[in-house]
Amino acid sequence: MASSNNVSELYGTTFPCFKGRVILLTGIGQTGSSKESWGNGAATARLLCANGAKVFGCDINLEAANFTQSRLIQEFGEGCCEVISADVTDGKDVQRLVDECLAKFKKIDGLVNNVGMSRRGGPAEMDEVTWDQQVDVNLKSVYLCCNRVLPILEAQGHGVIINISSVAGLRYIGKPQVAYAACKAAIIQFTKTTSILYAAKGVRLNTVIPGLIHTPLVKKLAEEYAGGDYEGFVKTRNDQVPMKVMGSSFDVANAILFLMSDNAKYITGQELVVDGSFINSTGPV
Repeated sequence: MASSNNVSELYGTTFPCFKGRVILLTGIGQTGSSKESWGNGAATARLLCANGAKVFGCDINLEAANFTQSRLIQEFGEGCCEVISADVTDGKDVQRLVDECLAKFKKIDGLVNNVGMSRRGGPAEMDEVTWDQQVDVNLKSVYLCCNRVLPILEAQGHGVIINISSVAGLRYIGKPQVAYAACKAAIIQFTKTTSILYAAKGVRLNTVIPGLIHTPLVKKLAEEYAGGDYEGFVKTRNDQVPMKVMGSSFDVANAILFLMSDNAKYITGQELVVDGSFINSTGPV
């Protein structure tokens, strides 16, 4: 079967409702420099720009954010995407992120919490510093961004937030990553609970749950979990999926755009799993 990361996926569904909207996107930076591949954040930014939205993105690595921005400007022109460096585990930095977005675009219509990080370890092996770092990056970042953005969306009476979880929050996926898995599970319940609190205020929140996705990050995961055996790691991940191929970043991005669009106006507090039926399988992990 051909790789699902196909260039034709650069052109997804068209949602006219995005024209002129401003979307705040964390984790926009592109890992690596391949022009043939896209990370989840970069792919989401690309589809948003293709639909006429203005993207204000951040990444802790400004060079990575600039790489994504340059790709988008080449295709969609100046002004389609602005990026800054920000640490979304720090409340002051998140406030600066929101303030700079408002200063540039005067509004925020949606937020995508896309930041994530996986580190090896079970509860007996993982040191406290690593645990805290995982909780901060994967969970606290979601809280902080929602904390700053929700009052803005409530005041204007509309808005959408998409939080990115993982199938690791639903089942064991073969890697000892207890902190990551715990945080990704928590994101799902955080989103459900918050969606109820804001359902009557015109603000929707949903969770996208990617499965095994073939992004540039896979190379780093191979170093972390497979001793650097990239090809072997890719084969293992493909074999784990009932469809026998990992998904692509655009599979994730298209799910995000649908749930952010007006087509999903009656969907809130839900999860959309993008995993090729991985979590339904009892196959090898």
